[in-house]
Amino acid sequence: MSTPDPRIPPGACDCHCHVFGPASRFPYAEPRSYTPDDAPLEDYLALLDRLGLARGVIVQPSAYDRDNSATLDALRRAPDRLRGVGVGGTELTPAILREWHAAGIRGLRANEYRRAGQAAYHGGVRLSEIEPFAPMMAEMGWHLQLWLDAADLPELMPRLLRLGMPVVVDHMGRLHHSRGTSDPGFEALRRGVAEGLLWAKVSGTYRLGATAPDYAEARPFHEALVAANPDNLVWGTDWPHPRPEGPVPDAARLLEVFLDWTPEPARQRILTRNPERLYGFPSA
Repeated sequence: MSTPDPRIPPGACDCHCHVFGPASRFPYAEPRSYTPDDAPLEDYLALLDRLGLARGVIVQPSAYDRDNSATLDALRRAPDRLRGVGVGGTELTPAILREWHAAGIRGLRANEYRRAGQAAYHGGVRLSEIEPFAPMMAEMGWHLQLWLDAADLPELMPRLLRLGMPVVVDHMGRLHHSRGTSDPGFEALRRGVAEGLLWAKVSGTYRLGATAPDYAEARPFHEALVAANPDNLVWGTDWPHPRPEGPVPDAARLLEVFLDWTPEPARQRILTRNPERLYGFPSA
């Protein structure tokens, strides 16, 4: 994308990215599920500028486990442009949460993604560790970000509804496109979004097993969520695309696909208005 797409509204936000390294300063956790290349803040801000996006949300990646140092450092260096989602559990305290809030954290990420009943990633924090902090998180205007396979969503819904704060499901529920939009897990997500009980990130099209460069197999899932309730959706690049399970996608192409699939006024809501509500950005 040589020049920003004119369809991008002012204040547009990439609501899912990660920063890595430099590893000499921010070493990765042991053990870990993958070892990323360095993808420091400077590279990410350059990407935002190239894509024509005003803002970004850094999500703490599993390669750092519960050491949020790299994420917090990035937030403190670009406070006007960035917000974040941290990872932590029983080791957290009210003082830590307040410190993180001042730095720009606006939520905690729970990792409930399982394969054959086993955790698919080292370094995740289960929902059970975060639940005790729900009252304070709600008071601060935070949300829970949930990484799971949508197949497990119906069973978790009663617990999620008791949290008293927004719950944002990563990457459209991370189900393979072959399961179809009638899959019970995806239908639970679609219905939760439609009723305003859940949020979803219409991101990670390639994580649904869709084929580059058009990712057409993921389009029905995207369109079902947009039709359900565009006011409870956000979008992100997932840059730098850690552990992609296939070719590393191009962030500019992912943005172009989103713009092609999303009509106005939903586009402006998803890229600008909804991130302002969810992450506390000032109005563009």
